[in-house]
Amino acid sequence: MFSENVDLGLVDYVISEGYADDLTDDEIETLNEDAILIAYALADSERRCLVTTERSRPTRERANRHIPDVCNDLDVCCRHTFDLIDELNFHTGWNI
Repeated sequence: MFSENVDLGLVDYVISEGYADDLTDDEIETLNEDAILIAYALADSERRCLVTTERSRPTRERANRHIPDVCNDLDVCCRHTFDLIDELNFHTGWNI
């Protein structure tokens, strides 16, 4: 993934501030690697942007929150895959 180890303090920060400070063990398991990926982006927020296929779902709470919403709350750059493709003006060889 990255050449450096993840900062566990940042992972804890992402979980407590981005999801909830009292998640159960089961809830933490449902996060999968989301909190770790957000922590990597937060570690170098000037140069890193998290790219995801998830869409914002602001009504979701706790471990059910989506990556874009957590990133927004923590001031972490986050882009949807298709938005990034548009921003980069990426095209395949097909004329559409």
